[in-house]
Amino acid sequence: MRATWLVEEREATPFELHASWPATDQDPGVRRIAICRPTGTAVVIGSTQPTEVVDAEAARSAGIDIVRRRSGGGAVLVTPDDPVWVDIWLPTGDPRWSADVTAAFGWLGTAWAAALDRLGLDGVEVQGAGPGTCTRWSSLVCFGGVGAGEVSVRGRKVVGLAQRRNRQGAWFHTACVAHWDPTLLLELLDLSPGERAAVSDGLAGVVTGVVDESTGRSGGAVTTAAVVSALLESLP
Repeated sequence: MRATWLVEEREATPFELHASWPATDQDPGVRRIAICRPTGTAVVIGSTQPTEVVDAEAARSAGIDIVRRRSGGGAVLVTPDDPVWVDIWLPTGDPRWSADVTAAFGWLGTAWAAALDRLGLDGVEVQGAGPGTCTRWSSLVCFGGVGAGEVSVRGRKVVGLAQRRNRQGAWFHTACVAHWDPTLLLELLDLSPGERAAVSDGLAGVVTGVVDESTGRSGGAVTTAAVVSALLESLP
């Protein structure tokens, strides 16, 4: 128990981690945090993306699953090591609950920003409830744009947020990039070589990772374990 949050670790395939959260089904009135540890690698596509956005043959050859999540946004490559994946369950009626789906991200983005501040990263900013920042690739790759509550470091996105709701509460997916390298993800998307190069170049200036941003510091690079600890310390 962390203050009024119940913390658990969930180790399963990316599909299983997205499909259900048994503890919230059994007792939806409790605030929960799940530190998610995927046992495999998957391309996770958003609820509105066509399956054809992924090159199924390339994924099959690489032994990588294709998973659809029930929240919006673009494609994300999930591996056992990256990104840092933490889910949040907030019951309906909680003091931090908001009926406004966009505004509902605010408190969580603030907590993530506080966590990155604790880790000593410079230039941490939270996107407000207003229009975010879109790029040409936002609808294709999740980290290609910045939405409400999402967090950037020195102008480049590092934390992505998504949510799904039912009558009992809101399930937030949060992902913090450790090291940004889109090579494998782009190889698995159905793109021409020219498109792939353009996306890679376009994303280079809009996404970063906490390890990338902390490498070379006197205190050493940030670890994923430190990211999780800092977030737990920063939750209201």
